[in-house]
Amino acid sequence: MILVPATSLEDWKKPLDDPDEQWKPGTSAHALASSWHGLMRFPREISALFSGSDATRNATLLLAIPEHHVPLAGAARASQTDLWLLARTPRGLLSVVVEGKVSDWQVDETPGNRERWAALRGLLEIEPPCDGSIRPQLLHRTAAALLEARRFFARGAAVIVHSFSQSCDGFGDFQHFVKVMGGLMKAPGTLVAVPPREGIELFFGWAQGPFDCAQGRPTATS
Repeated sequence: MILVPATSLEDWKKPLDDPDEQWKPGTSAHALASSWHGLMRFPREISALFSGSDATRNATLLLAIPEHHVPLAGAARASQTDLWLLARTPRGLLSVVVEGKVSDWQVDETPGNRERWAALRGLLEIEPPCDGSIRPQLLHRTAAALLEARRFFARGAAVIVHSFSQSCDGFGDFQHFVKVMGGLMKAPGTLVAVPPREGIELFFGWAQGPFDCAQGRPTATS
């Protein structure tokens, strides 16, 4: 894979499936780009999240790829992550999927949800039956983080929700998913470890980003 650096904010728009709908002030793609573009390190709120855990403290950013596609097994389609990161920690490499969030999770009512669940359940080590209250996006992003950790021989994987919502829309759904995965997240701004999957350490976190980004006003967060 050959990657072309993003030299302007507009470069973040090019890989989107539907740029006309997904690239405007108030969308998660635009807010995420406004917060991350031009940085050589993590935004402050992401650094604070990683600093709260001994396993990820002093993490440094090596690589960031917007709209990164990760093929999934079985009947599951490829997961298109909002942002995928490769980070270095004192304990080894960390594969990180960042999910931008401005509003509540979309409801996926497309056919084949149960088949996709079955394809991912083994990797995520979730016992049946299918829990219909779990947002499919969280299943896909967690699988993507783990699969890329495996591909790059990373010691750990993390799924981070970067929220630009003043009311933390979707946090309850995220809490529920973390509980299903074996962890307890009490409040935003914390990084929670859950039992490893296939020997890969796994973390979940919710970072609260600047609300200005959701309004289309980039802010300096370095």
